Amino acid sequence: MENTNVELSKNEMELVSNAEFILTKNRIIEKVYGLFGMLSESYKSILNEHKENLPAEISKSSPKIYRGENYLSLPYVMMDYPRIFLKENVFTIRSFFWWGNYFSITLQIGGKYFQQYKNSIHQNLKKEINEDYFVCVNDDMWQHHFETGNYKALREVNMEEILQKPFIKIAKKIKLSEWNDAEEFFAKSYAELLKLFKHLKSD
Repeated sequence: MENTNVELSKNEMELVSNAEFILTKNRIIEKVYGLFGMLSESYKSILNEHKENLPAEISKSSPKIYRGENYLSLPYVMMDYPRIFLKENVFTIRSFFWWGNYFSITLQIGGKYFQQYKNSIHQNLKKEINEDYFVCVNDDMWQHHFETGNYKALREVNMEEILQKPFIKIAKKIKLSEWNDAEEFFAKSYAELLKLFKHLKSD
């Protein structure tokens, strides 16, 4: 049988002997839950201001907060609202906390919703170029990291190529060191993303 190295390094020994590390991690995760809980109420008000430009079924969805331990080996918390996942027909705005990395917010639409709204989104993006936006260039719509194989800055992508895909994801992020600005970042970005749907009923 192949020998497996189960000995702990000095750093690993310090961590495994320190219960406070995990307790602190749990408190941080709970604070993220609290942040997203507050944001869910803000989002409801913002969404209501834009409901005339959105699919009617959006009003039937409700915020949902999830947590996990292993997105690329690191813990995360995310909230989806609105939240429509019907096979390829997807319409959501996802708020995301990823341990050791960042906070992010992502507009993700696919299937019939993308076909219905893509032209207006494109037009609105051209009118209000935001240097902080990133666009997904991956064929997998379920990856959240910002490496170049997944996201590129809006100014660097060929939107004509993006519009040929079956979905679109538009995202922004901030560093975890900007924790105290996270609530404002999410609320402001949420409103910005919903403005991309302005005048879409006729598309």
